[in-house]
Amino acid sequence: MLSVAEVAAWSGLTVSTVVCQEHRRRWSDAEAPGEHRLVLIRAGRFRRAGPEGLTHLDPTVGYLSRPGVEERFAHPAGGDVCTSISIAPASWEALCRAPARSDFYVDAHVDLAHRRLLATGGDPDYALVERLLALLSATVGLLPAGSAGDGALVAAAREAILAGLPAARGLFPLADHLAVSPYRLSRAFVREVGVPVTRYRNRVRVGRALERLEQGERNLALLAADLGFADQAHLTRTVREHTGCTPGALRCVLDQNDPASASSGLR
Repeated sequence: MLSVAEVAAWSGLTVSTVVCQEHRRRWSDAEAPGEHRLVLIRAGRFRRAGPEGLTHLDPTVGYLSRPGVEERFAHPAGGDVCTSISIAPASWEALCRAPARSDFYVDAHVDLAHRRLLATGGDPDYALVERLLALLSATVGLLPAGSAGDGALVAAAREAILAGLPAARGLFPLADHLAVSPYRLSRAFVREVGVPVTRYRNRVRVGRALERLEQGERNLALLAADLGFADQAHLTRTVREHTGCTPGALRCVLDQNDPASASSGLR
């Protein structure tokens, strides 16, 4: 079952929340949108068969659908929640340029911009538009996911990290789990995703920290322990490196119950 809820709309541009409650390994029928659709995953994992082949999608990898280009989807991991930004062809020409591939890495800066867009309160015609334009600027043109040569290997590595498997505690045990050398895994990951395994793992942990902060978490020492950081200082350094802000500052920015926070900018 698929449900779509419109968040905001202007001439030639719509932001929607898409919730899929399917658990289906089989591929859907082919579909081709009539507009560009930039899709960011907020929760869950699924697969897309597009013009460049198979893509494994989760909150660290988004995708762009193009008008008239067929794509299919499978949901073997269960349901998911996405933000879909639909852009009519004329508006696309004015706002964006197409990346080389339809899938792209979503770093923590983009994740934060995505969350701030959704947290925008009562000013859809100015504050929300500004944040939407910032999000489009951050996503369209990012280095896309790399070649397809080691796609299955890197997809398995990402799955292990996202699932929090014990084997994902380090590069050596992760390589052993995947029956490859650490050297091959490290090189393949950079080619496929555009960042090293270490940065990707920290990106996943920072994303989970953002989610907890968004939900009002105030005990940073507990948060650090839950996410596997050495201590609170390690959490703070990593979050600042990936987002440019401390966890305390982000908690204020992401507080959806505070209108002043929702309309303020990052400093």
